[in-house]
Amino acid sequence: MYQFDRAEYEKRMAWYTQARFGMFIHWGLYAIPARGEWVRSVEEIKKEDYMPYFEEFDPVDYDPRKWAKAAKAAGMQYMVLTSKHHDGFCLFDSQYTDFKSTNTKCGRDLVREFLEAGRAEGLKVGLYFSLLDWVHEDYPHYGDRNHPMRFNEEYQNEGRNFDNYLTYMHNQVRELCTNYGKLDILWFDFSYEDKYNVMRGEKWKATELVNMVRELQPEVIIDNRLEVSGDGFGSLWECDPKPYHGDFVSPEQIIPPNGIQDKEGNDMAWEACVTMNNNWGYCENDRFFKPASMLIKKLVECVSKGGNLLLNVGPDAKGNIPPESMEILGEIGAWMDKNSESIYGCGKAGMEKPDTGRITRKGDTLYYHLFENTIGPMPLMGVKKDEVQYIRSLATGAEVPFANSWVQGPYPDIVFADLGPDPVLPDPVDTVLKVQLK
Repeated sequence: MYQFDRAEYEKRMAWYTQARFGMFIHWGLYAIPARGEWVRSVEEIKKEDYMPYFEEFDPVDYDPRKWAKAAKAAGMQYMVLTSKHHDGFCLFDSQYTDFKSTNTKCGRDLVREFLEAGRAEGLKVGLYFSLLDWVHEDYPHYGDRNHPMRFNEEYQNEGRNFDNYLTYMHNQVRELCTNYGKLDILWFDFSYEDKYNVMRGEKWKATELVNMVRELQPEVIIDNRLEVSGDGFGSLWECDPKPYHGDFVSPEQIIPPNGIQDKEGNDMAWEACVTMNNNWGYCENDRFFKPASMLIKKLVECVSKGGNLLLNVGPDAKGNIPPESMEILGEIGAWMDKNSESIYGCGKAGMEKPDTGRITRKGDTLYYHLFENTIGPMPLMGVKKDEVQYIRSLATGAEVPFANSWVQGPYPDIVFADLGPDPVLPDPVDTVLKVQLK
């Protein structure tokens, strides 16, 4: 019978809940057609019609040191790369397939270089690994919910041996856990159901898989997608953790309205994975990028709700992060340079969200994130004046005095900060007040 060890869990999670901000990287052959990482499934492309991208793949500009430096400059604390996406192409030198980067024109183990670059910048490093595999002959084809040949009757599943696929998949995970040094995160993707199969949990031989991973990488953090997809919470949420439970919940393209609590109401670790535009993998025509100002506020929102933000970039076929993404990362980094104290190691304040922004908390320090100014002095809801030791501008360290205006007279129980005569906040995106409690 599996016994969940809360102390061991919290020990391995400590750096992760401190970090709060990471970079997701979706990259592979699909950067060449440049229509997103699901292109083979969406367009129902046959294997033989996808293979020319394999023959062409040669990311001449690939320099993961640039990626790692960009992540660090943006204030990110960890990076996660797709070692293998659903198309089955491996960015690492697996002995179990020929469908890998070392067999392309580039001839390099791209995962090894990525991990070394991230560690060199002092970042935690992780690998995404797809449980799906559209190139493996023993993975279900016809009738599967996602396979490119799901509707093609020429690709029936007779003669396919799923156990052979599981052996292959487990062997590849073993390679990643054995050949590349310490991994901080393993990001599996994903479980689902279709009319023929329930592709969840023990369908993947998940207990056996996680036991192997824990033996080889005892401190690694694992997401919850051996059990669910981005639309579910998993057995830790059920308060009945399975041996393959996720260490964190992984909502996708959404920030949970109230954070995430388990069935008994206890706060859980979670991470919102979010794209900068509308695709994970490089998409040539997708220019719908979220502005840096929005993403800064969404990072703050995640932290104020007790979660992390994993922000995605999709490098192009040559290995370059798109210039729009680089510009956004730079703007986020400029804000983080002055305000990261209100992000790292912070979490929920235990207070109602104020009208003017959000609040994050670290121990006896509150950080009031002001997204907009108020009329008159700034109310600091949730605290009393005799509880406050001082108020400072986080960006400059300058004292922010308590307001003492006749207009606040009717509200004696509310603390007001005097931000001065300028109606425009010093930082129009997010001006942070550090409120030190006694």
